[in-house]
Amino acid sequence: MDLFSWFFISILFHFWCFNSALGQNTSSSSCTKEFQCGNLGNLSFPFYKSTQIDCGLCKVDCEATPNPIIELDGVKYQALEKSEVFIKIKDTILGNLLENKSCQSFDRNLSLTISPSITYRFSPYLTLFKCNNSQKRHEEVFISTRYHSYNSCESFILYYNLSMDYYPGFPLPSSCSFIRLPVPPNSESKSEKNGLFGMLTDEVVLGWTVSDECNRCYYRGGRCQTDETTNKFHCYNTKGNKKVKVIVAVSAFIGLLFGLCTIACVIWFCKRRKNDSSPFLSRNTSGVSMIHQEIEERSQYLGIPVFSYRELEEATNKFNSSKQLGDGGYGTVYYGKLRDGKEVAVKRLYEHNHNQMKQFINEIEILTRLRHPNLVILYGCTSRRSRELFLVYEYIPNGTIADHLHGHRAKDKLLTWPIRLKIAIEIASALAYLHASDIIHRDVKTNNILLDNDFCVKVADFGLSKLFPNDVTHISTAPQGTPGYVDPQYHECYQLTDKSDVYSFGVVLVELISSMPAVDMNRHMHEINLANFAMNRILKCAFEEVIDPSLGFETNAEIRRMTISVAELAFQCLQGVKDMRPKMEEVLETLKTIKEGEWKNYHRKETSGKCTELRRVKPRLPSETEDAVLLKKNIPASPDTVIDTWASSSTTNSTGG
Repeated sequence: MDLFSWFFISILFHFWCFNSALGQNTSSSSCTKEFQCGNLGNLSFPFYKSTQIDCGLCKVDCEATPNPIIELDGVKYQALEKSEVFIKIKDTILGNLLENKSCQSFDRNLSLTISPSITYRFSPYLTLFKCNNSQKRHEEVFISTRYHSYNSCESFILYYNLSMDYYPGFPLPSSCSFIRLPVPPNSESKSEKNGLFGMLTDEVVLGWTVSDECNRCYYRGGRCQTDETTNKFHCYNTKGNKKVKVIVAVSAFIGLLFGLCTIACVIWFCKRRKNDSSPFLSRNTSGVSMIHQEIEERSQYLGIPVFSYRELEEATNKFNSSKQLGDGGYGTVYYGKLRDGKEVAVKRLYEHNHNQMKQFINEIEILTRLRHPNLVILYGCTSRRSRELFLVYEYIPNGTIADHLHGHRAKDKLLTWPIRLKIAIEIASALAYLHASDIIHRDVKTNNILLDNDFCVKVADFGLSKLFPNDVTHISTAPQGTPGYVDPQYHECYQLTDKSDVYSFGVVLVELISSMPAVDMNRHMHEINLANFAMNRILKCAFEEVIDPSLGFETNAEIRRMTISVAELAFQCLQGVKDMRPKMEEVLETLKTIKEGEWKNYHRKETSGKCTELRRVKPRLPSETEDAVLLKKNIPASPDTVIDTWASSSTTNSTGG
């Protein structure tokens, strides 16, 4: 056996010893990314086996019979079947209580602790209002609003109405709380025959949405945790928690490896000197062949340039952290400069797996067929066979809307009201164009809307977008998107429509007028989502609690008029029932009309100068009404100082995405 063979065997032996030692220290914390779980088939993050500690967000006992057990907030559910990214589960304790028509059934609740890492959803369910029987003040309020009542329980009365949203249209009495219990399909017809217990069931569909921060943490090898003090997201880095002896073992192994490699290199060099130069000629020939293959691939792959890994590594200075522009749920974006001097934003996807490839191809196919001034331009990508997946976009230097509203650029206060209204119009224009092109964006949010130095909008991130055939009413698909922006009807019924984008845009509108984030764990539990907070305040016409006073709401009558009009438009977009929301082209026309100063509030009654009611109706545009001509005559156009004065280019440091 020659010296090189001995070297190779020695390397393998030491690697085996090192790996064994490392395994002894980490086996208790190692996590299986995908595992088999009884009748559910393969499961992966956010689920984890009950035999492993802290490997995900939702524990599953796969050894339980007859069905695996999923534990949520201490309640154990039998998992019956899995489809796409939702699971049908059964609460056996609730089933027994319902069968016996026990009032203890109403001690169960589908509501879960709100986490910054994951949002769970149950479908279908019924919201019931549980009120203390000793206080009767609530009775008149609920009955007058056509709620059914159930008063056969000794200590409380229940009120419910299948046809109404969670918001009953009035403040919830202090003696009442709400609970959610599962109902089977077509439960309304069953309730007439069998009463309240007859319309309830012990089975429900569980869905979930993992936050961008948690996805990013998980793909980087960390674990998603919630700080118990602040209730905010925290990423626990398992890679940085190795014991000292493991570090020492690594150092010793590297030292040994370096020494053996040095010996091997000397042996290899000596052997090479005995050979002629033909291997170098062969290598050059192979290189030419690879270049030809790459050129051919560039010309054929979806009609856009294909960049090599080396090109993008060079453009981003080896993906230096100082070049990082931002993170998303599926990748990190870097600033880069190509050899020809063109500035680009390079999106590096976290993992080269089936799901990532699907989104990679999807975004390319969407963006290569679209041309609109308010959509980001895709310059190119890497090959599908590349060791890593990259998308290369035009570089937008002025960050995202989220940065300017409540991020690191908010202190500069560059987004005046005229700029915000202009931004809203441009986003609506881009989305209306997408919908006219049979495309649903599905992830509309302020973090996905970029701004250039003139505050022109560039809508980005089409990884979740869907082609929407014009001969169907909806697409049945598992809900995806960002918590705080997901259409609640899509969230519960798994039916995606263009009105899902309208809902998300409604959240963006509220962010633009309020400067508040879409999700804030410091708000009241039922108002953590900005949509819920805004709907509640606008319903009461408490606009001063929603609109950012720094915009001039209290000092400028014209700004007050426009911001209130935009708030009411947002209210229409945020309706829980999709058919009550306007189409995006109607939203666009309404925003343009608000800007031109010809909008009048059609959906608000005023008594003695005080707003008392906001009707839940589909908005009609002024151009569709007989009063439009009168409006144009009676309402003056906005003054030039409000509409036409725009801020100069940003003087802040460049960021983008």
